[in-house]
Amino acid sequence: MPRARYKQVVDTFVTRIRSGELRPGDRLPTHRQLASEHRLALATASRVYAELEAMGLVSGETGRGTFVREISLPPGLGVDQQAAANDIVDLNFNYPSLPEQAELLRTALRQLSTSGDLDAFLRYQPHAGRMHEREIVAAHLIDRGLHVDPCNLLLVDGAQHGLTTTMMSLLKTGDVVATDALTYPGMKVLADSLGLELAAVPTLGSGPDLEALERLCQRRRVQAIYTQPTVHNPLGWVMDIEQRNALVELARRHNLILIEDAPYAFLEPHSPPPIAALAPERTVYVSGFSKSVATGLRVGFVTAPGEWIPRIERAIRATTWNTPGVMTAIACGWVEDGTVNRLEAAKRKDAAARQVVALETLQGMDVISHPASYFLWLPLLEEVRADRVVRELLDHGILVSTAAPFATSAQPPQAIRIALGSVELNILRRSLATIRQIVEYHAFG
Repeated sequence: MPRARYKQVVDTFVTRIRSGELRPGDRLPTHRQLASEHRLALATASRVYAELEAMGLVSGETGRGTFVREISLPPGLGVDQQAAANDIVDLNFNYPSLPEQAELLRTALRQLSTSGDLDAFLRYQPHAGRMHEREIVAAHLIDRGLHVDPCNLLLVDGAQHGLTTTMMSLLKTGDVVATDALTYPGMKVLADSLGLELAAVPTLGSGPDLEALERLCQRRRVQAIYTQPTVHNPLGWVMDIEQRNALVELARRHNLILIEDAPYAFLEPHSPPPIAALAPERTVYVSGFSKSVATGLRVGFVTAPGEWIPRIERAIRATTWNTPGVMTAIACGWVEDGTVNRLEAAKRKDAAARQVVALETLQGMDVISHPASYFLWLPLLEEVRADRVVRELLDHGILVSTAAPFATSAQPPQAIRIALGSVELNILRRSLATIRQIVEYHAFG
């Protein structure tokens, strides 16, 4: 088939999709039907759909067919940004805050302005952070079951920066990182930026399928495992001690790096010990104060085996030189005076109240969540298209996410992820009722 003819078929589909003639969720002809209709070779028909999929206009699902994708949603479905319009109810991005936090910041800034060490904030800080501040954070981690030498702890510009410097320093382009089939979207963006391959591990009800992970490690040269064992995002699970020990033993058998991401771990005060406490010789523990205190407080921390610290420290120097001194001083001051512990306790209570509202409003639906988390996962019936649900919710002024940003497997499930921590409770209740109404309409007509 001449190239011009092949491109003409592609361009026709592009025009029909972008004009709205073909709507999101519409099923396209099978490859054989397309080949017959346009008198194409079957391989050429497959190539047409492959090009449309590469353009982000369609998605193919094994055993179901090829469907038009939603192309008018905000980039990343709002996962990487706050809603641009004031009239949008953002149930996609979590920035949980309590009413008293603004006054806490005002007081902290006043106290900082009268300190005798203001000149230090105008100069470069050590790349890994000032030692007395590293000691404060290390003491804070004891309450989370992690005893770490302050020399093996580095301060970073939030947990995402901690993940970035870890991956930059310990992995190289082309390395394979095993992760859950549904995982934190920021890890997907980071892996793509660094040229790393994420290998999807199927999930069970309360953690990754470790037998599938074992088979993956036998089949592929995996270098690292990225895991969220405590309040997993987006599924909310907390791995039990048996699962954690089994994961550690697997990592030791295959000599793997363990990257433990724990931004929401504060929401589960009774969890088993962190992976880093069970395997300190091969685990990087990453967390921060964005979720437990405030998203604008870009202060995080990384703990790692001593031999890896210089490499991560060089990556901090290469990316941001050091954590801003003012923000770090505020965070560490709040750790020392108990403010962080009080905020974490208050947010656990707040998140639990929001989960109660969610479960009451969505009663009878297949909700997956942690009882004190700021998000939930809502699988949809097979015949319901998540992109259509999200599009209609956006028309009603409600922003949620499909599974696509979270999926590391080739075929994202039909599901939506709902963030609960960014709006008032009365608005949350009304919005969840609208979500229920629209999901049920698409499921049952």
